[in-house]
This record gives sequence, C-alpha cells and structure tokens, in this order.
Amino acid sequence: MTVPAIHEDDVVELGLPGRMMRWLVSKDAVQAKNCSVCVIRVAPGEKVTPAHSHPNGEEVIYIIQGTGRVLVGGEVQPVRAGMAVLFPQGVVHMLHNTSSEEMKVVCFFAPPTGLENYKMHEDVDFPD
Repeated sequence: MTVPAIHEDDVVELGLPGRMMRWLVSKDAVQAKNCSVCVIRVAPGEKVTPAHSHPNGEEVIYIIQGTGRVLVGGEVQPVRAGMAVLFPQGVVHMLHNTSSEEMKVVCFFAPPTGLENYKMHEDVDFPD
C-alpha cells in the first residue's frame, strides 16, 4: 500500500480573490471519501472575497499563522493562530487578515467539496 500523503509544495497554488489556495485532499490530489482539505495564504490586510457559504456541507478552518477576524452568519469574532472555527452548512462566512504578517489557514470540508460548491454572496461584507 502506498501511503496517501502529499506536501503542499507539490500542489498547484491557485490565485483567488484575497488568497492563494492549494487543494491537498481532493479529487486531484490525496483522495478521501468523506472530506477535502485545502491550505490558504492570506496577505496582510486582505479579505477572502466574496463572502460565501457551502450549501452542501460544513467547513472547519484551523489558523496556523497570523491573526484576523471571521464573519459567520452576521457575527464577527477575532481569530488567531491555534484557533479552529466552524462554518456551519449554508451559513455565510468570510475571513479577514488584520495583521501585518501573512495568515495561513487549513480548511477542512465535509463532505468533500471544490470551488464549484461555493455559493457566493457579493453583497456581504464585514461591518465597519
């Protein structure tokens, strides 16, 4: 048996609004039956845009590096390295790096998903 493992440097990085993303566990990388995983990098001051939801599943993020805030269902919460945050199924959410260093975040999805399963909410933003 070959161990299903991959290093993030071996995955193509996608440039998306407010972040750089690499799918580590997906149909094109390490394949799992019940989840998918990506790692994102968010530059200082950037927001992961647009706000979005996942109608067919939930997402948990784990912040490896940096500080910022999340918007989840209209509520804002500060976040920092070492924190995990649940984005419940169908709930609109957004991430903002408020620090002067790059934010690095691992995103876990169940069931497995891809960008095609994001529902965008262009009219939602953090309150001032």
